[in-house]
Amino acid sequence: MADPFAVTNQAPPLRGVNFFTRDAALCDALRPYADLTGDLTADPDLLRIGELAGSEEALSHALPANQNAPVLRTHDRYGNRIDEVEFHPSWHWLMEQAVGFGLQAAPWTSERPSPHLTRAAGFYLWSQVEPGHGCPISMTYAAVPALKVDAQLAKEWVPQLASTQYDVRRLPAASKNGVLAGMGMTEKQGGSDVRANLTTATPAGDVYQLNGHKWFCSAPQVDVFLVLAQAPDGLSCFVVPRVLADGNRNPFALQRLKDKLGNRSNASSEVEFHGTIGYRLGDEGAGVRTIIEMVAATRLDCVLGSAALQRRALVEASWHTQHRSAFGGLLADKPAMQNVLADLALESEAATALAMRLAAAVDSSDPKEAAFRRIGLPLAKFWVCKRTPFMVAEALECLGGNGYVEESGLPLLYRESPLNSIWEGSGNVNALDVLRALRRPESLEAWLLEVGSVQGADARLDAAVNDVLQALADIENAEAGARRLAARMALCLQASLLIRHSTPEVADAFVASRLANDWGGVFGTLPRTTPFAGIVERTIG
Repeated sequence: MADPFAVTNQAPPLRGVNFFTRDAALCDALRPYADLTGDLTADPDLLRIGELAGSEEALSHALPANQNAPVLRTHDRYGNRIDEVEFHPSWHWLMEQAVGFGLQAAPWTSERPSPHLTRAAGFYLWSQVEPGHGCPISMTYAAVPALKVDAQLAKEWVPQLASTQYDVRRLPAASKNGVLAGMGMTEKQGGSDVRANLTTATPAGDVYQLNGHKWFCSAPQVDVFLVLAQAPDGLSCFVVPRVLADGNRNPFALQRLKDKLGNRSNASSEVEFHGTIGYRLGDEGAGVRTIIEMVAATRLDCVLGSAALQRRALVEASWHTQHRSAFGGLLADKPAMQNVLADLALESEAATALAMRLAAAVDSSDPKEAAFRRIGLPLAKFWVCKRTPFMVAEALECLGGNGYVEESGLPLLYRESPLNSIWEGSGNVNALDVLRALRRPESLEAWLLEVGSVQGADARLDAAVNDVLQALADIENAEAGARRLAARMALCLQASLLIRHSTPEVADAFVASRLANDWGGVFGTLPRTTPFAGIVERTIG
């Protein structure tokens, strides 16, 4: 007699899959830079990250890190303020691996060719394990270009930030094996409008004393923060260590941890400063200009993180449907499901290609590449991050009820999916930043050079580029249409990259659906003539 408790027709756990070697889209996105980097598709570091990312060990840490939220300890047993956050061991394991791989600030001191592109691929792969711990990793990476404004402060902090040793001890930076960085910009009354900040910075000899608050201070457990505050000559940027050189704690009062949407593994806090010591970074009154390089680097990681969420959701949907039967056959063999999976694959591959292109630009000293970053980052941040919630929701639906339970991992991806569209400038902020960039002739020229590299290859893309140029004719009055313009320009960029570096089937289906209006607007409405099987086969091999 059959076992009444036997479990059948369930997909096995996704384990033992090398996230790198099975990602055809990522490998294709890296190959164009082989002349500069060598063959990154065979890079031993990326192979190692991909293998660990898909292992039972790594994936078993994601759920515990989010089931056991950080705990705020404001005081010790005697009533002394300690302002510490306690994390689950799985959090520390994830952080130790990420730092060990050099995914934080190591590229800034690396002598290998194209370290930022290599790091971007690694960050994208490792973020698929668990997204929350990517926050302090990303902020540490982004702090370095801002710190370089001051040679002395850079000398003091960058080597420690670039260390591949994870050290949680609360000690002066000089006594640690490695440190991590965060930032504090937004306040209650202003949010993204940081010029409305009220926190003050009063000169006190060689330092400043900060008094005020920060409404959002993510990863408050790290060692040093870049903070905006109002100095006598205006909004300025300051380096604020948690522990001073003499071993005393810098006043850094954690008021509470945010009960927020998204991951539960990372801590976000509200913090108050009461005579907190800060070291001025850059000129007084130049706070936004000083910290903008940190914002730009963080925006790149927002794009990478969203591309990683898309990829992990796609892999889960593809894996499940390849192993789940319904209505007389495998779900993955059903024409309707093939349309959905192919459409999800197009979205993911386009996001990955654009993310890697931007990362490659960071490695270049060419002014034209700097101009491309200036226009490409807000375009990608606007579009890729905004598309992610829709894509993750559709991938979750591929798993049905199985995807609605926490153990599947899809609820975490879904909760996390809106995050990167909010952080470092929401949709409107980035769309308007696109308009500001376009007022610089070199930015428009960089975009045109990129999409023009495939001029004549696809008449539908050529027509979309012409539409953009017509819309730019009245750029001074374009604010109301900024989102539409940003979306169109981002899609043109993605299409040009897929035409150059992906398969003809992928490029044709993307252009047909995203630029030529042969699409229903929801996933799974690609033209019936699309070669679904060939596109789907690229998702996980």
